[in-house]
Amino acid sequence: MNVYDFDKTVYLRDSSIDFYVYNLKNDWTILRFFPRQIVAMIRYKLKLIPKTQMKQTFYRYMSTITNMDERVSGFWSTHKTYLQDFYMNQKKKDDVIISASPTFLLQPLIDEWGCILIASVVDPKTGHTEENCWGPEKVKRFSQKYPLHSIDEFYSDSLSDTPLANHAKSAFFVTGTKVKAWPKQ
Repeated sequence: MNVYDFDKTVYLRDSSIDFYVYNLKNDWTILRFFPRQIVAMIRYKLKLIPKTQMKQTFYRYMSTITNMDERVSGFWSTHKTYLQDFYMNQKKKDDVIISASPTFLLQPLIDEWGCILIASVVDPKTGHTEENCWGPEKVKRFSQKYPLHSIDEFYSDSLSDTPLANHAKSAFFVTGTKVKAWPKQ
């Protein structure tokens, strides 16, 4: 099976940020969350809080969205243009998309494609975030469902995914629209 990171790999940009901006365009009142979001991002960068806590603070704006399914559908109707051609041309039903983005945000695409999703569990009504599916957590979450040796090809844009890339028969590093061999370390 082939395993793909989502943001900046299958999707050219960061879907969580794009979804935030999309929601901001639909409802400027979510700007009231911005001061806390910035403080959380600074505290995370200073290593004062874990990434999961920072993301939970960032996602709190979701509590004001009453029609989340419609918002997600509207988002993908305008943002599918950012899906990478290389992935769309080679996707298979047994692909695993593994991402730090929220499950509810990516699930409509996964349902359409018929493949498998492992992502961060975020409550779309509150923004409450369980463990962020990032770095070593991806290895843990993947290995709960599949043997690590079952990864034929792995694709990601981030060296934080090296723990999972190390288990693949072949690993590829995605930079923009370019796909090349995983960097030697």
